[in-house]
Amino acid sequence: MQPLLHGRPARLAILDYGLFQVHEDGRIIGICGYLIQTTAGENVLIDTGFPAKYGVDHAAATEEDALGDFGQVLSLTETNLAPAQLALLGLARSDIDLMIQSHTHIDHVGFIGGFPGVPILIAATERALPRPLYWSGKQALEWPDADYIELQSDTRLGPGFDVLLVPGHAPGQLAFVLELPHTGAVVLTSDAISRPSELDTDFAGAWDAPLARQHANRLMRRAQDDKAMVIYGHCPAQWSELRKAPNWYD
Repeated sequence: MQPLLHGRPARLAILDYGLFQVHEDGRIIGICGYLIQTTAGENVLIDTGFPAKYGVDHAAATEEDALGDFGQVLSLTETNLAPAQLALLGLARSDIDLMIQSHTHIDHVGFIGGFPGVPILIAATERALPRPLYWSGKQALEWPDADYIELQSDTRLGPGFDVLLVPGHAPGQLAFVLELPHTGAVVLTSDAISRPSELDTDFAGAWDAPLARQHANRLMRRAQDDKAMVIYGHCPAQWSELRKAPNWYD
């Protein structure tokens, strides 16, 4: 694949897509996306959060999707939807040059259809599914009409921006390694490692737990080799400490 980006990552913003409590152990997790701006002025959006209906009435949306079997939305309003989070950074949907879906569970894929004309980078195995995974077999979303760039292996999108294919949590799970000017290397694990304790609990509930373990170990080796800051997918302890939009890591 030819590089898709011309510039290097210049800064990273963490988007706050809401707060969720998992019934299994009561942990409270942040739902996040990422916006990366490059030195060439390119804007890359990673993940789009919950569907818009959750910003209107998350209780009704939870009931409709039977998400209450897994947990409950604690905080999610229209301010936590992708357009509002981008607005905190002075960006509109039309400013996005590339969207990346780390995978297609409900809290990552909900606004996938909200960026017409924007190409979507996604793992080929995930795009091959009849519909996005969404939640618990419900698969309520259709694939939007878009230019899909289907990833089949680890890929360098541009200088200092690597996308890693790390299946396990989901069939087409992706993770990311960025090199920022001042922060240095950053590993965005997404749900390949939702929190550090997963490394000790055999990735219970993953689509393929042994594969998830294999790729989690690979990610942590990469982080160690690069002396990287690691941002986990849903770490309760880390969430409150992370800078969020409109603030940046640079």
